[in-house]
Amino acid sequence: MPSSQMPSPSLLGRLRAFFGGSSDGRLGTTVTAARAVELVRDGASLVDVREKAEWRSGHAPQAVHIPLADLDRASRRLVKDRPVVVMCASGMRSRTGAKHLRSLGYDATSVSGGIGAWQRAGGSVRR
Repeated sequence: MPSSQMPSPSLLGRLRAFFGGSSDGRLGTTVTAARAVELVRDGASLVDVREKAEWRSGHAPQAVHIPLADLDRASRRLVKDRPVVVMCASGMRSRTGAKHLRSLGYDATSVSGGIGAWQRAGGSVRR
């Protein structure tokens, strides 16, 4: 079908894509910290992929600590049918972590801006 005859995405699909989701209902590759806070409040798992010393300096109380190098063992601590929000210090390692989790079959996304953005968006941090 020529692109001029392709149906345009629905308004809902366009909104999901704009706010970090996809038209098929799966999460996008990254989300804003505000959206991440909402997702976790709605039941998504939160994974912190920072190293142990970073974790000890402050972390979201509901987060599961799985350093990036240990994500292959994530299946022991995560549920496949629940969305996963991945966090780090800045958003760099969490993008790698979310991509790896997606390759393992999880619906995973990265928090843009890391734990600082998470806290500015109203997410709690325990020190």
